[in-house]
Amino acid sequence: VQLQASGGGLVQAGGSLRLSCAASGRTFSSYTVGWFRQAPGKEREFVAAIMWKGGSTYYADSVKGRFTISRDNAKNTMYLHMNNLKPEDTAVYYCAATVAIVIVTTPKLYGNWGQGTLVTVSS
Repeated sequence: VQLQASGGGLVQAGGSLRLSCAASGRTFSSYTVGWFRQAPGKEREFVAAIMWKGGSTYYADSVKGRFTISRDNAKNTMYLHMNNLKPEDTAVYYCAATVAIVIVTTPKLYGNWGQGTLVTVSS
């Protein structure tokens, strides 16, 4: 499955953005999909994930209550709705997919990655 992420941009602290991740080649139906982010000089970290079947979700503590991950089966697209953004949310955001049948948070367990989209939050 090929992934295409979009929706990043520059936003002021407290603002909102919605990231999208569209799949091509295969449907998301047999995958768990997630978002990761990587800030300059830091390791890639887990943000959120959703199991395509069933819709179970899981969030990193740092974004819980502010970010929401969702999916649109008809469009084969995943979203990350980000509210109350903070400067520390600034990073390149990547979408990823794994065939794991449970939600996993380790980047190396995801075999398919999108190209990344930059989110910059100004203070």
